[in-house]
Amino acid sequence: ELGMDAIALTDHGNLYGTVEFYKEAVKKGVKPILGVEIYVAPKSRFDRDGKKDDDRYFHLTLLAENETGWKNLIQLVTKANLEGFYYKPRVDKELLKEFHEGIIALSGCPGGEIPQAILNDDFEKAVILSEEYQEIFGKDNFFLEIGHHPNIPEIVKATEGIKKLYEKTKIP
Repeated sequence: ELGMDAIALTDHGNLYGTVEFYKEAVKKGVKPILGVEIYVAPKSRFDRDGKKDDDRYFHLTLLAENETGWKNLIQLVTKANLEGFYYKPRVDKELLKEFHEGIIALSGCPGGEIPQAILNDDFEKAVILSEEYQEIFGKDNFFLEIGHHPNIPEIVKATEGIKKLYEKTKIP
């Protein structure tokens, strides 16, 4: 109805809806973009510590760029459930490095590792993390994510920090 020719699905921690979503989008003549909002463990996916959500995982948006990316999303979600499950199915940066090909990554919502560094007033950490994620996914496959929700203070603060992060790193 809005004239958009593509739509994405990024379920939290799983790919359960993708087959139905894909079939319906294709049937309607809309390009489906398959993805997941994955949970990233702060250290190793094998760690089973952390006392609150912030200590156990961060959000990261991943989109399949091509068939290789789709296969890598499947690998990541499967390993997250089989190896990294601790409250949520989690991956770690070791897995992201192994299965990054064909994936476009976005820094995530305020629950992401980079926005959390900004919300915790640690801009230098946000810079280091941004460069690390860009190194993992590649210069053309990692992007800083912003949202426009003027009534939610943490999103406003994260968005302002992301804008400053772009000025410093030039990561789009």
